[in-house]
Amino acid sequence: MNIKALMFDFGGTIDYNGIAWKDRFQAIYNAAGITPPQEKFDRAFYDADDNLPLRHKLDGKGFEETVFLQTGDMFANLGLDPASVDRADVAGRFVQQSRDSFRSAAPLLAELKKKFRMGVISNFYGNLDTVLSSEKLDVFFDVVADSSRVGATKPDAKLFMHALDAVGVPPAQAGMVGDSLHRDMAGARALGMKCFFLWGERAGRDVLPPAAGDCVVMSSLKELSSLL
Repeated sequence: MNIKALMFDFGGTIDYNGIAWKDRFQAIYNAAGITPPQEKFDRAFYDADDNLPLRHKLDGKGFEETVFLQTGDMFANLGLDPASVDRADVAGRFVQQSRDSFRSAAPLLAELKKKFRMGVISNFYGNLDTVLSSEKLDVFFDVVADSSRVGATKPDAKLFMHALDAVGVPPAQAGMVGDSLHRDMAGARALGMKCFFLWGERAGRDVLPPAAGDCVVMSSLKELSSLL
């Protein structure tokens, strides 16, 4: 493969093995005995997620603080009593899962950084730079394309090109690693980037969607070592 740059999604890719934030949070809430109807949970999550940067000043907020704020908004949306459910425990479980993934990914990212220009392309809240530095992940990346700062969300080509232009690599010589077929793979494929789809923990449990198409399908980020 003639690849000179690798771009990564953040949520569900760097911070966990192929599982998006909503699904991870739902499993944690369910384990805590919080089992609202699916439609109610979905509304509560997307409201908290979409409006987080509007409700809170996120400049300078790291990963743990960001997750704690998101959890607070979820508690409010679900009408949960903080006296009966420990918000810090819910947020802490999510953060710990992510940090386990960060530690697992770090050696791979360090190895890849020696060979490729590296970046993160993420639909995020505007503070992804700080989130990465708070977890000591910033050292692996040459560029961070945060949708709230760039003014475009995946799969919009503008967000991808912001990152690629910053490292001076054309789409045909770049790869995109992500867990979303619609946001990550479709956006990258439309530009002619090589697609690495992180099927992750869904492998063996769910049927691989036809939309995976010509993407390289991985059950773990670590497979990148042997693929590149």
